[in-house]
Amino acid sequence: MSEAVPYGIVVAFPVALAGFTVVAAVFDSVVGAGWSWRAAGGPLREAARLLVQQRRRTLLPDTLLLRAGVCGLLVAAVLAGVVLPLGERPVADPPVGVVWFNAMEVCVWGAIWLTGWGTNSCYPLVGGYRFVAQGLAYELPHMFALITVGLGAGSLRVGEVVAAQSGLWFVVWMPVAFAVYLVSAAAMAFWGPMDRPVGSDIAGGVRGELSGPDRLVFQVGRYALLVVAAAAAVPFFLGGGAGPVLPAWAWTAIKTAAVLAGLIWAAHRLPAVRMDRFTQVSWLVLIPASLLQLLVVAVVVL
Repeated sequence: MSEAVPYGIVVAFPVALAGFTVVAAVFDSVVGAGWSWRAAGGPLREAARLLVQQRRRTLLPDTLLLRAGVCGLLVAAVLAGVVLPLGERPVADPPVGVVWFNAMEVCVWGAIWLTGWGTNSCYPLVGGYRFVAQGLAYELPHMFALITVGLGAGSLRVGEVVAAQSGLWFVVWMPVAFAVYLVSAAAMAFWGPMDRPVGSDIAGGVRGELSGPDRLVFQVGRYALLVVAAAAAVPFFLGGGAGPVLPAWAWTAIKTAAVLAGLIWAAHRLPAVRMDRFTQVSWLVLIPASLLQLLVVAVVVL
């Protein structure tokens, strides 16, 4: 019986990730079409179209690097999600789970860069450079927000972070860190106002030359990364699966859906942000604010 629970979690994890990825794509399509329910089937039709579409090739692409980047985006999202609890327990709960999550998120940098470089085309390369610049802007605030969580819990194990919120959720006394995390989560998934790496002004950027199954895997990886970024806010700031009446896994799903819906809604309501402006805001506002929040938590804890 002791091994039944881990086995069930291992099976449930890919099912939950796949389900939320489909929900995110459908909700994004519905909101983008002005709440037209006819758009709900759009992602499924697009997936079927890309599955049978012939791949478009540029001149002298580095196919190995291109495929490594396209698949690496999805792999990084999956590996980042294995430390997030599915209710009460995650697939893996290492002592440095918070650091593991951040490390897998950094792997996204390599995946996006390889995708932009491997196509041997101008616009995808520009999109890759944009994401590197965006990463340099958001990574420090993102890291400080996660450090604040670890400091508040006195541990980098995600399970202990959740346990530390049994009396009071971190979002209550770490609101600045939570806000910074949401901004950096959108930047991490190059989503909404932070989608300049795949911007229409550079013909789709990193994904501009992708077609067929390559484009489908890239799109799935991007939605999966957005889902994982939203799901991570639950154990880090929203008390994990804590809640009345319903079981832990249900509260985890509800909170994840709420954060995910907020990120998708914001993507269709907020204007795009230029990389140079975002860098200024990040270094002049987000970093000092996150450091101040870190200082407040350190004083309270110590």
